[in-house]
Amino acid sequence: MRLLVVSNRLPIHVTVEQGQFGFTQSTGGLVSGLSSYLDSLKGSASGDVEYIWVGWPGLTVLHTLQEQVKSRMQREFRAHPVFLAEEAMDKFYHGFCNKILWPLFHYFPSYAVYDQEYWLQYKEVNELFLDAVLDIVEPGDVIWVHDYHLMLLPRLLSEKLPKTPIGFFLHIPFPSYEIFRLLPTAWGKELLEGLLGAKLVGFHTEDYTQHFLDCVRIQLGLDAEKGKIRRMGHPVQAATFPMGIDFAKFNDPNSLPEVQRYQDSLKPILGGVKTVLSIDRLDYSKGITNRLRGYALFLEENPEWRERLVLLLIVVPSRIGVEHYQQLKKQIDEIVGQINGRFGSVSWTPIIYQYKFLPIEPLLAMYRSSDVALITPLRDGMNLIAKEYIAARTDRTGVLILSQLAGAAKEASEALIINPNSLEEIAGALKQALLMPREEQIRRNTIMQEQFRTENVVKWSGDFLGRLSPEVAENEGPSASVSATRSEQRPVGLSAGAEAVLCQDYTQAQRRLFLLDYDGTLIPFATEPGLAVPSLEVLKTLAALASDSSSEVVLLSGRDRTTLNTWFGRLGISLVAEHGIWLKEQGVASWQLTSNYPEGWQKEIRALLLNMSQNPPGSFVEEKEYTLAWHYRRVDPSKAEVLLKGIQTALQPLLDKWQLQLLPGNKVLEIRPRSMDKGKAARRWLQSADPDFILAMGDDTTDEDMFEVLPPWAYSLKVGREPSLARFQVDGPTEVLGLLGRLGKERVTAVQKVT
Repeated sequence: MRLLVVSNRLPIHVTVEQGQFGFTQSTGGLVSGLSSYLDSLKGSASGDVEYIWVGWPGLTVLHTLQEQVKSRMQREFRAHPVFLAEEAMDKFYHGFCNKILWPLFHYFPSYAVYDQEYWLQYKEVNELFLDAVLDIVEPGDVIWVHDYHLMLLPRLLSEKLPKTPIGFFLHIPFPSYEIFRLLPTAWGKELLEGLLGAKLVGFHTEDYTQHFLDCVRIQLGLDAEKGKIRRMGHPVQAATFPMGIDFAKFNDPNSLPEVQRYQDSLKPILGGVKTVLSIDRLDYSKGITNRLRGYALFLEENPEWRERLVLLLIVVPSRIGVEHYQQLKKQIDEIVGQINGRFGSVSWTPIIYQYKFLPIEPLLAMYRSSDVALITPLRDGMNLIAKEYIAARTDRTGVLILSQLAGAAKEASEALIINPNSLEEIAGALKQALLMPREEQIRRNTIMQEQFRTENVVKWSGDFLGRLSPEVAENEGPSASVSATRSEQRPVGLSAGAEAVLCQDYTQAQRRLFLLDYDGTLIPFATEPGLAVPSLEVLKTLAALASDSSSEVVLLSGRDRTTLNTWFGRLGISLVAEHGIWLKEQGVASWQLTSNYPEGWQKEIRALLLNMSQNPPGSFVEEKEYTLAWHYRRVDPSKAEVLLKGIQTALQPLLDKWQLQLLPGNKVLEIRPRSMDKGKAARRWLQSADPDFILAMGDDTTDEDMFEVLPPWAYSLKVGREPSLARFQVDGPTEVLGLLGRLGKERVTAVQKVT
C-alpha cells in the first residue's frame, strides 16, 4: 500500500538564492511528528509502506519553473507540491485560516474577521489540493489529511474516490458548539460536511471529539453514538488520538553531542541561579503575557528569590505581518522591559529574552539546563513542548507547570496543573516548583516519562492509520491497534461486474424473491414518519417487479399494518408490519398475526417514556398494535442523547419483565416483543417460495436478522457503508431504485428475445 499525507505545508521548504532553488527542512510539531513516523517505516517490517507528502512548498513558484521543482521534490523528497499564487495564499492562509478559524477555535472570537472573500478562497485552495491528490493517487492508496487548513478536502476526495480510505486529523482544539456556531451557518455546515467525508476523524483529546460530535448533532441533525456518526451511505468514526513525540530523540543523552556544548555555553549565564524556561511561538493563544505577569507577581510576593532566579523567555517568530501578532510582540517587549526595570539590578536580569527560532541542539540544551518549564497557553490543541521537556530530563529532575487548557494536560497527570488566567495560580505554582524536593521531582517525572515513552508519535500514527485502514494494521505487526477482522464484516461495493452477474442470474431464474425494507432503503428518512410517503417512482418500481408472475416481492417494515395497507395494498406484493409481527401475503386480503405476543405492557412503557422524556418539543411516542416507538428526530441532539441513555437504563427492568427488546433506529427507539424479527418473517417466504434468485436489501440493524437467514448465494445488499452481514453495499435509495429499475428492464428485454 501507499500512504498519501496531505497538509498545508510540506516538510521541505523551497528557497531561491541567486536564481537557484534550495530545499530546507520545515519546522513544526506536525512535520517533526509525522517525519518520525515515516522514518520509522523505513527500517521496520512496515518498510513496504511507501508514502508521498502533498502540500505547499513554502513560496510562490513561477509557472515556468513548477515542473522542475515538482520533479525534483518527488524524486528526492517523496513530496508533491501544491503551487499557490501569493494572493491566494494571503486570503487562504493569512485570511480564512488565521483570521477566522484559528482565533475562533482557540476561543478568541473577538479576533475573528468574517470575510466572504476569505471563505471563497479557502474553498478554492481546498479544490486545488483535491486536484493535486487526484494527479498522483493510485488504487490501494490511503489518504491522511491534516489540520484546519483543509477541512473541506475529505468530502471533496470522498466524492471522487469513494472506495479510498480517507482520514482527517485536527491538530488544534475543536471548540464547543457555542463558539462554533459563531461561524456563518452555511460555512459551519460546509466545514462539518467536509470533515464527514473522511472515514475517520481524529482529535487530540476527548473534549475536542465531543465538541465535534455536538456540532454534528445540533447543526447537521445527525446521530452520533459512541463516536460513530450515522448518515446515509457513509459511516464516520470520530475518535481521540493524543499525539506523542519522538521520545527517544529527546531522551537519549548521546544522540546529539552538540547538545553538551550548548549546555556548557549556558553555564556562565545560568550558573548559580534557578532557571525557569518559557518557550512558545508568538501567538495570543499561548498566554505569554499572563505568564510574564504571573512571574512578576511571584517576584513581588517572594523577594527572597530575587537574584536567585531567572526566566529564560524564548519567543519563536510566527505570522509576521498579522496585526494581532505585531501588537502581541510589542506588548511582550514592553512587559519584559518593565519587569527587568522594576526588579533587575546591575548584577541580575530577571528575564533573559530571545526572539528567535531554536534548532534542536540548543533547544535540548535549554530543556536540560532549566529547573522549571512554564507552559501556560490559554488554549492549545496539544502542546508537544511540555512532553519534550519531560522527555529531555534524562536525570528525571525538573518540574513542569502546565495549563489545564493545553491538550497535554490530559496526559501529564504529575505536572503542576494551573489555570493560565490566574496570575495567583502561576505565582503559586512557581513557588511550589522551586521548593519541590528532588525525590518528588523524580517520582513525578518517572510516571510522565513512562507515559510519553509508551504513547509516542509512532504509536499515535500507527493507531490512527490502523483504525483507518486494516492494511496498515497488518503492516504494523502484532502491536497494531486494529486488526482486519472488522473489515471482513464489511460488504463490498456493488461493482459494474457484480451487477452484471446479478442481472444475468435474475433473468435466468425461474422463481425470484425480493425482500425489501422501506424507510432508508426505498425512500430517504423524513423529519416525521408520516411524511415519508412513497414516491411515484417507488410505487411504479414495486408494481413492475410484482407484475412478473415468477417474482414475489415482500416489503418488510417496522411500520404499522394500516399505513402499509394504505400505501401498498393495491400493488400485489406481500407485506410485513411491525418488524414481523403482522404479515399479509400477496393476493390475501387479511392480515395474519405471526404469534401470541404479550399484551398490556404498552400502557406501562408508554407512561415511562412520556415521564422520562417529559415530552420535549419535537418528540412523540408512536403506539402501534404490538410495538411502541419514541421518535426524537426534531429534539435538540445534545438533549436527546442524554434522554436516550436515561430511557434505555430505566426500561431495562420492564424489558425483562415483559420479554421485550429495544431497537435503536434512525432517531427513533422502538420497543417490541423478543420473539419476532425480520429474519423469522423472511424464513416464511424462503421456505414457501423455494426461490432460485433472492435479492434482499435493508439499511439498519433490524435488517441484519434478515441477512443472517439467507443462503450464501443470495444477493444481500446493505444500504449504507456500515459493517453488515450483507454481501454487497450501495449508498442510498437512489441507487436501490436504480438497480431495481434496471432489473425490470432486463426482464422485459429477456422476454422480448424469447418471444
